[in-house]
Amino acid sequence: MKPGSRDIKLPVLISGEELSELQRHSLHMAEAFGLDRRIENYKGKRPIGLYSWDFDCLLSVIEYVIDNPKEYPDKNDSGYIALKKLYERLKVEYRKFK
Repeated sequence: MKPGSRDIKLPVLISGEELSELQRHSLHMAEAFGLDRRIENYKGKRPIGLYSWDFDCLLSVIEYVIDNPKEYPDKNDSGYIALKKLYERLKVEYRKFK
């Protein structure tokens, strides 16, 4: 999808365990028009610019993964906690589009 002149890009910094867990699940973003590649190549040094459709994809993927007991059978796992924290943070950022 090509951004239009009125599309807003929000910068979001994702680093540490949040980034490594998100990259681990980037395979679920296959139909996201390059978002999977952007996440895989992202180093977490600078904020990544995300459009509303990127947030839609990320929130859907993270929600699917954290609700899937096969991915995280232990809800006390540090990866689960990091991804859940990222999910909550992205929801707050996503509300800025509305």
